[in-house]
Amino acid sequence: MRPILPFVLMVSLFGIAQAGPAPAKNGKKAAHAAEQHEKGHWSYSGHGGPAHWAELDPAFAACGIGRQQSPINIETAFAQSLDRLQIRYQPNKLAILNNGHTIQHPVEPGSHLEIGKNRYQLLQFHFHAPSEEAIGGKRYAMDIHLVHKNDAGQLAVLTVLIEQGKKDHPTFNELWHSMPGNDETRIFEKKRYSPANVLPADLSYWTFMGSLTTPPCSEGVRWLVLKTPIQLSKKQIDRFRRLYPMNARPVQPLNERAVLDAQ
Repeated sequence: MRPILPFVLMVSLFGIAQAGPAPAKNGKKAAHAAEQHEKGHWSYSGHGGPAHWAELDPAFAACGIGRQQSPINIETAFAQSLDRLQIRYQPNKLAILNNGHTIQHPVEPGSHLEIGKNRYQLLQFHFHAPSEEAIGGKRYAMDIHLVHKNDAGQLAVLTVLIEQGKKDHPTFNELWHSMPGNDETRIFEKKRYSPANVLPADLSYWTFMGSLTTPPCSEGVRWLVLKTPIQLSKKQIDRFRRLYPMNARPVQPLNERAVLDAQ
């Protein structure tokens, strides 16, 4: 289903502002690369939930007053001739981190995303249930956020939507073979995989400017949402949801932003 109504609009993708804290290099600190909290004890419900994030710490002010917040509901996109995504991901040692908000996989240096002349290093990828991005009002079972950073410190997040299918996804049987406990990292020196294995074959995408979807909700993040979902089995989705049944921020107003449909 393709609920997006494309329109031709000759506009250029606007620049990307400096966004977010520098990524940590290893261990538990990697949990806070790009999507971190510092002082406020935030969560997805109750007094620490999304409606109160801006109240928890002055550093979280953008969560309440920002005008380019993520995630969003993509309903209308403007067709635009944009560069194709070039994936340059390398084999990576398997590391699994449970940071208390999601399951995250830190990535060793050497994997990159290229968009035209822009090159972003892949830092980590993690999961939300249900999907944070909505497409035509529909939220998928889950999504993956692959967080990248360029040499100027600018962030780009590649989103992969996940829908329920009939078969296990073989990569996730390996990634989630041994789930860590809260605030625990497990590293498997002899197990290697490519992060490219979590991507669909079709890399067509929508793009817009937004923010981190967790505190401090820093803006100036380039979002790239792949149109084609991947499939996980019900058993695999349930395995994640036993740990995190709901870890998705509500959709945010689009305001004056345009969503571009890369052609």
